[in-house]
Amino acid sequence: MATSSTADDVMQDHQLGVDVELTAFFSNGDGWAQPWVLDTELVESLRFGPPTDHTDLDVAMALTRLLHHDFVSHGTDGKSRHLDDESVPIVIKAHRAVLERLALKPPSWPFRSFDGPRGFGTYWRDNNMSGSWKARRDCIEQLLSPTRDALEDLQELDERRFTKGPSGSFKNLIFAADGAKPQIVLRDAVNNDVEIVRNSDKCLVFTDPLPPHGLTWRQMVAWWRKKRQPDAEEKSAADALYRRLYRSLDSPPEQLLMITYCARYAEEGGFDLPALIPQVYLHYDPYSRRSGKQSGALYRQRMDFLLLAPDRSRIVIEVDGVQHYGIANPPDGKGRVTHTAVPRLYAEMVAEDRRLRLAGYEIYRFGGWELAAPGGKQLLDVFFNDLLTRHEKPTL
Repeated sequence: MATSSTADDVMQDHQLGVDVELTAFFSNGDGWAQPWVLDTELVESLRFGPPTDHTDLDVAMALTRLLHHDFVSHGTDGKSRHLDDESVPIVIKAHRAVLERLALKPPSWPFRSFDGPRGFGTYWRDNNMSGSWKARRDCIEQLLSPTRDALEDLQELDERRFTKGPSGSFKNLIFAADGAKPQIVLRDAVNNDVEIVRNSDKCLVFTDPLPPHGLTWRQMVAWWRKKRQPDAEEKSAADALYRRLYRSLDSPPEQLLMITYCARYAEEGGFDLPALIPQVYLHYDPYSRRSGKQSGALYRQRMDFLLLAPDRSRIVIEVDGVQHYGIANPPDGKGRVTHTAVPRLYAEMVAEDRRLRLAGYEIYRFGGWELAAPGGKQLLDVFFNDLLTRHEKPTL
């Protein structure tokens, strides 16, 4: 086992912005011959989620620095390593899983240990690096620097722009029910695990890692191809996905909104716009995590549309028909139906808006009447122009 690093090394890691100190991954061993003993149970658990009070970004940065430090140390003086040949693959697997949850591409490792047939030592001897410490350091830098740069970009964006976003972590997206509506049950209130217990075949479920800069139409199409049409071209898969989403809409104003927005996908760069997701039943849900300790049905009203924007904003768009604020009266003598306003329905609607806004969402409501009136499409075009400009990907 390698020798212990000094307190200065740990402090340097902290000063470089690592929120998870490297010592958190190790137990003390016997304090002398084995000062660094990997906490295997902890590190393997990182493959399924970050520890309490830390984010995947924190963990990914710390693991990246750990791997960089140890492989550089092995390739130069061989001192101050934290890991051994048995523990390196465990850390690499955890590192890969955490990066994939962040929707980042993990490094492609040409070696899996320090020594042995698949070790870094064998690799550098086979690739003419035996006489140069610099060549070995450059090798590790080329391997890990794209990951480190991507993580540092995410960290800077988090610090500058995302302090008021939704709390909690993205779990799943249940949407676009076509026919009978899904019945959703909260199976584990601690882990925010849900299950569709009825009509799961009528809806779509997105569980892929949420990309750092929102969810684009191109990424939705790639998910659809993987799940439903693996042999289809991107364009034909996009057409099939659009038609499937459109079938979930049940009112002309909602249909007009989707047609107007999705026409932008056909423009230059349109596939890289945020995907417009209709009829969302469960998404980045900050309430069920705090709603209690026992499982039960989730009765929350579905969202008409959701956009996961490039600046990580969560944008809810609602199209309100008269049923949102009134009840139908019996038909009159000519068969015409009028409605009576119900203050309770309006109060329930705005109460839900308040909850979502306090959780970090943006909500925009359209009256069905204004979209059905002449000029409804023009109104939507102006709105989406302004909305997409407001929520562009922030520059560093």
